[in-house]
Formats: sequence, structure tokens, C-alpha cells
Amino acid sequence: MERENFTRSILAWYDQGHRDLPWRRTKDPYSIWISEIMLQQTRAETVVSYYERFLGRYPTVQALADSSEEELLKYWEGLGYYSRARSIHKAAKLICSEYGGQLPASLEQLRALPGIGDYTAGAIASIAFGIPAAAVDGNVERVICRYDALKDEVGTPAMRREITQRVQALVPRDRPGAFANAMMEMGARMCTPRNPSCLICPVRESCRGLAQGIAAQLPNKKKKKPQRVEHRAVLLVFCADRVLIVRREEKLLGGLYVFPDVLGGGDAAVLCAHMEEKGVSCAYDGVLGQAKHVFTHIIWEMEIHALEADACMDVPGGMWATAQELDALPLPTAVKRARELAMKRLKERERR
Repeated sequence: MERENFTRSILAWYDQGHRDLPWRRTKDPYSIWISEIMLQQTRAETVVSYYERFLGRYPTVQALADSSEEELLKYWEGLGYYSRARSIHKAAKLICSEYGGQLPASLEQLRALPGIGDYTAGAIASIAFGIPAAAVDGNVERVICRYDALKDEVGTPAMRREITQRVQALVPRDRPGAFANAMMEMGARMCTPRNPSCLICPVRESCRGLAQGIAAQLPNKKKKKPQRVEHRAVLLVFCADRVLIVRREEKLLGGLYVFPDVLGGGDAAVLCAHMEEKGVSCAYDGVLGQAKHVFTHIIWEMEIHALEADACMDVPGGMWATAQELDALPLPTAVKRARELAMKRLKERERR
């Protein structure tokens, strides 16, 4: 009975008013899939504009499958975690070849697609197909840990199974999609990571974490390792009305265009020598600015330098881009400031 009351109370609270998000206005499995991938590691308010723009360009699975990776990454630009974009591209091709361009209405088949884990499969299954499946993301995990006063460290396989089983027992067969959205809304708006609104929570009377005075301390998460700081010299190498960009091959930001850089930085001689090794003879032209970008495990502290190349020599994986090309190509947010500075100088040269 307590579990039924919890589900009923959460749904009643959700029905009284919730955020009007575009992916909640549709039952289209494709649209829901795209929204759930975008919402991984990203706030809903940030996702809205990207979601609408993305579906405007790729309204169907087939349109997504037919896209080039470069164009897809451009439409994903700014959302970060670019492996998500590559995964949906691979998944779209599989959906077209194996399922006729329609997402499979099966929890197991959804889970087998690239980029779709237990949570995303559960969310798509429940919201798009009405399958009573548990959808456990960080928000839902937090709600359950507090409600049931679960003190064990989250993130372990045993705790993931435990929480999933508890959520599965709560899912109503008649409204699984609404319940999935309600639980996510609960974690995002009521049972927040800091300063949860316990006094107005719809399930406060039966919340064990609140009764024990430990709700705000839950869930018990493993302490994160401190982020590693990397100092980098970002090189804007100009040649007439062009600037050098290179396609990054490393796992982090792999496949995106960035500017050449030197880990650890260095003086003018070191930076010019770095480009000389790539076959480009340069003259140093000074510091243009600084920038900082925070990744999950790394912080890039960047100093942005200008160099002038004697000639636009071929560079492996490189491209001498005009201002128009630089604007059109997919570059990560990490080098946003560097791109702004490069664009400014290129446009100044065009006006000469």
C-alpha cells in the first residue's frame, strides 16, 4: 500500500504542474530517443534549443543515418560529450538496416543499440511505448535513496540493481511514461542535490530519509578524484586570409576540429619549433588571450597565441580554413574563445 501511495502521490504532483518541455509533447519514439541522449549529462533548459534545431535538420531516423559525421557534429556543437553524437549516428544506421527505420519496441533491443544503456532504454520504452520499465537516472536514484534512506554507496553494481528493483516495483502499468517523467521532474525540481524542498514534498510524510534527518546527505556518493589541470598553448597559425585547424584524433574531442596546441605551453621559440615539426615555418606574433574549459576529469588552462606562417603548407589532418569555413566546421566549446579571436583577425584581413 505504501508503494502505491508513493506512485499515486508522485503522479498527482506531476499532473498539477510540470515543466513544459518539447519532448513531453510527443510520443514519437525517435524524438524521445534524441531528447534522452541529449539530456545525458546536460540540463533540460540547455537542451531545448539544441533539440528543436536538431530535429529540424534530422526529422527522421533515416535523415540522421544519411548525415555525414562532420555535419552531425556541427549540429551537436556546444552540447559536449560528442561520443553521444557518434553513438546516435551508429544507432540510426542500425535502426534503418535492422528495423526499417523505426526504433524497436523492445527493452532488450533498445538496450543493444549504441549509446543506449539501462536508463535510456527504460525511458524510451516507458515513455514512447508504454512498457512498464524502470528508468533510473541520477535524479531518480537520489529520490529513491532519500525516500528509502539507502545509505550504501551508490554506483556499485549491487546498489544499481537494488535501486532499479525498487523503482520497478513502483512503476504503474497504466501510466509508465508519466511516472518516468514525474520521477525525473521530482529529482530536478523538488528532491534537488542541494537544499531539497522537503517541507512541500508530496511524499514527505513517508520519506525515511527526512524522518531520520539525513535526506540532504543522501545519496552516498564515492568521492571524485580532483580534476587534473593541463596548461596548453593554443596556436592560431595564420597564412594570408586563412587559419590552420587540425582534426583531433585523441579520444577526448576526437573527430572535431581544433587549433594546434602544445601541452605545457612554452615560449615563442618552443611554439614555433612545434609548428616546424609539422612542416610549417612560422614567426611568433604574440599572446591574444586566455581561456579555461572544464571537462569531467580535466581542466584546460589555455593561453592563446598568434603565429604567422610563411606559406600554407600541407599538415597531416590539417586544413587552412577561411572565416566562412571556420564558422561552418564543428569545433568544440573548449576552443570557443580561440575561434572568436581567430574569426576576428580573419575578418579584419578580409576588410583590408
